[in-house]
Amino acid sequence: MAGLCRSAAQSTAGTKRGSVVSGLFTPETGDALYFSRFNPEELLGSYVDLSFLLEDTLWPSVEHYLQAMQYEAVQEQERIRALATPELAHREEKARWFKRRRKDWKSLRTIYLTRAIYTRCKTHEQARARLLETGDMRLVENDQYDYYWGCGRDRRGDNMYGQVLMSVRDKLRAEGE
Repeated sequence: MAGLCRSAAQSTAGTKRGSVVSGLFTPETGDALYFSRFNPEELLGSYVDLSFLLEDTLWPSVEHYLQAMQYEAVQEQERIRALATPELAHREEKARWFKRRRKDWKSLRTIYLTRAIYTRCKTHEQARARLLETGDMRLVENDQYDYYWGCGRDRRGDNMYGQVLMSVRDKLRAEGE
């Protein structure tokens, strides 16, 4: 599948002996799908070029929306939305760490991501189908440096991006019944 960083079959990190795990890192399991949200070819990622309408604004990508929502000022949001690529939106915001972000960003960031991914899936059938075809697999954003959105180098990160995807997948399933 496109966008996978490593599969469980390729993993060599740790082995199971009974119920004890040996090795330095948490082992990957066969029921997990590892992917990169930065891969523009991966429909589960935030860089995929699928625009969606949210809050009466057309957003070019989930990454544009997520980066823009860090600011309350509409002119900042619009500046980020107008950037040509998701990579630029991400890079621009990393470089602008000194700008005043909204004070409640840490408590709201998963809500904004959930809204963006859900809206994208409702707008684009191929994104919805890709998410639903993952079945009951655990979705893991395989970023070795990000311990909040990704799983981190040692697989002990929060994986909030993957958790949001699984939550949206459950909601889409419930709506389909």
